Amino acid sequence: MKIFALSDLHGDKHLAKEMAEKAAENKVDLVLLAGDLVDHEGSVEGIVGPFKAKGLEVGIIPGNHEGMAEIGFLVDKYGAKNLHGYIFKKGDVGIFGCGYGNIGLHQLDEQNVFNTLKKTHQALKDVKKKIMLTHTHPENSILSLGLFPGSAGVRKAIDEFQPDLHLCGHMHESDGIEEMIGKTRVINVGRKGKIIEL
Repeated sequence: MKIFALSDLHGDKHLAKEMAEKAAENKVDLVLLAGDLVDHEGSVEGIVGPFKAKGLEVGIIPGNHEGMAEIGFLVDKYGAKNLHGYIFKKGDVGIFGCGYGNIGLHQLDEQNVFNTLKKTHQALKDVKKKIMLTHTHPENSILSLGLFPGSAGVRKAIDEFQPDLHLCGHMHESDGIEEMIGKTRVINVGRKGKIIEL
């Protein structure tokens, strides 16, 4: 299975089209958008549409710049899969997620972050690989570059559940950086995205 994950498009329609082309050319099975999709006026126009126009399946979570209204619109209009507090299975891969951030307009406290991830993780059965999708990076991670603290709730979920893969965004400065936390491969997928084969 091949996944293309990216985040922090911030309403950049040109970039969304470019990334949709990249996803189609690489024949990915699934696109995951890890939040901060809206532009400075709160519009999500032109962000999911280019991927759907290529016949690609898209999973989304909110970042700290959008809420459930915008996510609900994308689900209704494009058939995107809302992964905030939900699970999604594709083949033998299961994805569980929690959106929002620990700073900005749309925040979720750390206990709610962990509880959301715990509930969705527990709902995932009969899968060989597990992917955790969040907007915010984990606390005590090299992804913070010492600039913004990560999420304690996300870190606790990684430590306790040890998913095969944790995909996040939020920290523009650490786009593309990876690390291992226990058995979990943690990736800040960034605006240009990462293609991951499982």
